[in-house]
Amino acid sequence: MAQEAMRQLVRFGRQYAAVMRLVTLVPICAIALFRSAPGNLAPTALVVAVAAAWTCGYAWWLGRGRGSVPVVLDVVVLLGLAACVWWTDAIEDTNTGWLRLLVLFMCVTCQWHTPVLVGAAAALAAGGGTVVAVAAAGADASVIRGLLWAPAAAALSRVAWTLLRRAAHRADLAADEAARARGRSLMAAAVRAEEREFANALHDTAATTLLMVGIGQVRSDAGWLPAQARRDLDRLASGSSPAHAHADVVELLRAGLDAVPLTVEFDAPGEVRLPYDVARAIADAAGEALTNVRRHADTTRATVRLRGDSQALRLDIADRGRGFSPAEVPATRYGLRESVHGRMTRIGGTATITSAAGEGTLVRLEWRAGDG
Repeated sequence: MAQEAMRQLVRFGRQYAAVMRLVTLVPICAIALFRSAPGNLAPTALVVAVAAAWTCGYAWWLGRGRGSVPVVLDVVVLLGLAACVWWTDAIEDTNTGWLRLLVLFMCVTCQWHTPVLVGAAAALAAGGGTVVAVAAAGADASVIRGLLWAPAAAALSRVAWTLLRRAAHRADLAADEAARARGRSLMAAAVRAEEREFANALHDTAATTLLMVGIGQVRSDAGWLPAQARRDLDRLASGSSPAHAHADVVELLRAGLDAVPLTVEFDAPGEVRLPYDVARAIADAAGEALTNVRRHADTTRATVRLRGDSQALRLDIADRGRGFSPAEVPATRYGLRESVHGRMTRIGGTATITSAAGEGTLVRLEWRAGDG
């Protein structure tokens, strides 16, 4: 998803700011109450209660709200709490440490969920306003110097947050480029697959027919040749079916039997519907196996048996011809490598060839739903 790292960082900044404000609230309130003189405990407790209630409400807004208006209210509340040092005699009791911590954490965490200008203005207003309030109440220089650390800490917090945002932005750019690269890779793979399937179809149809005529296996005036040529052209022109279409593999197999000049014993269920790409691949692999029988087995008979259903099936193409040694077939032989094994592999199926000289050949094609 575009800009996901940045969105996650923004969400983290708001949530972590809320957690930080809440976690530090308990010790800050405890410091305020324990440092207060007995005579000033009641007003101090009231001021602390207001601070606690506001901090809890502000943390809730950080988790759910939007906009900068609560940031303005946060500054106003903190300045109001600072003005209460006259009422609570906090200067006389040297009980300003809790207020300094409250302002410090506000200035620091504000940088994690506000724009730069808003965060800077909030830190300057809260820190500077508190300094003015306690200075007017008679605080000594050490208290004022302690409060001056709040804007400086806010600046360091903003620098760190800016670095994190830049890292998130770079991560988003890298993720976008990776997504584009994956898209280009998938497109290239789709093009290669289409080219490979066209090459398979060309090999299985026109190229095979022309080769058999060229080497004299088939007479050029054979009666079945014109019909075969028309089927070859139709197969090449048909292209592919939509990805979500289904087809009856039995029907495709039966049509393929008509294209091979063999006497074939066909045994199959009445109908087995599969995703079109799967059905087409199985039928084409079977067609190539039958073509190999016609070209190499020195027999005119074959048996094709289909067992299974739309979830799993097994297709056997067998002949009683002269057979061969599969281990001795050169790796450059396109038919077995791509038109049979390759097709089945790409749909998650398998092709097993069992043969021996003088023993005939069995080509077994197997496929199971979910393995592709």
